[in-house]
Amino acid sequence: MRPLQTTAQLADLETRQDIEHFVERFYTRLLADQQLAPIFIEVAAIDLDQHLPLICDYWEKLLLGATGYTRHTMNIHRALHSKRELTAADFERWLGHFHSEMDALFNGPRADRGKLVAAQIAANMQAAMLTGGS
Repeated sequence: MRPLQTTAQLADLETRQDIEHFVERFYTRLLADQQLAPIFIEVAAIDLDQHLPLICDYWEKLLLGATGYTRHTMNIHRALHSKRELTAADFERWLGHFHSEMDALFNGPRADRGKLVAAQIAANMQAAMLTGGS
């Protein structure tokens, strides 16, 4: 585990290992959240051993330019939304955890890009789920 550091001391996201560290901590937050945990545990019934490497692939593609992730995230979330409505509050809470965890672990252009991309993803998903957009 990394020692606590001030924002100025934090390094930027640079490697797959950085992505893995972030994703593990982020999902620890999500699965401890009373509002969001049931979505992941009961509705999506995720298997963390299978899910986390896919999520790491996804963020590694978006932030480090890797090419390993090829799934269509919108369709995955549409299927989830059909089982349990995802609300604006769910997206806002997810994004809050994302930003908090990123800020606690990393600082720099890739970390900033991660937060921007996460905000865009949340907005796009919310628009698609709640208004029927694509």
